[in-house]
Amino acid sequence: MHYNEFSLEQVGVCAMILFAVIDILGNIPILISIKQKNGRIQPIKASLVALGIMVAFLFLGENILRAVNIKVEEFAVAGSFILFFLAIEMVLGITLFKDDNNEEEMTAVVSVVPVAFPILAGAGTMTSLISLKAEFASINILAAIFVNIILVFLVLQFLENIEKLLGKPRIMILKKVFGIILLAISVKLFSANIQELFH
Repeated sequence: MHYNEFSLEQVGVCAMILFAVIDILGNIPILISIKQKNGRIQPIKASLVALGIMVAFLFLGENILRAVNIKVEEFAVAGSFILFFLAIEMVLGITLFKDDNNEEEMTAVVSVVPVAFPILAGAGTMTSLISLKAEFASINILAAIFVNIILVFLVLQFLENIEKLLGKPRIMILKKVFGIILLAISVKLFSANIQELFH
């Protein structure tokens, strides 16, 4: 049932759905891999950019994409390519993209792409927000977004501690396993949305 007022029950439901879609815990090996390659990730910047993307998409979503003449499916396909190449790097241990920027610039860049988008605020998160808006009040979805962003920030902030806790051998294994999973997700995201485009 759709209510217009603030509801802790709705916040809880929305928060759990977004938590499952963002999958910050499942993305830890991927984030560690990005950190190892680029030195570090800026937790505040990545969290704020992801928050901005989610809030903007919640209220403007389809209007933003319509304004630049882009369909949600096309946006998803673009995100699938980023995930695909990131997964290839993780599985094969190679570098497909080398930037000439200094370390500080690269840290700022990777905090936005691919961390904020498409890992945290990807096509799955955006389409989920559109679906949630049809069922729940915007204020409750907004609160759920903030809850998840706090969790995201905490994971990013303590990523180095998590990395030490897991240890290098486990990280290497997890990186390969989650690289394959990420590869499968990117292929699924691509195939599902490319079909929608042609339909």
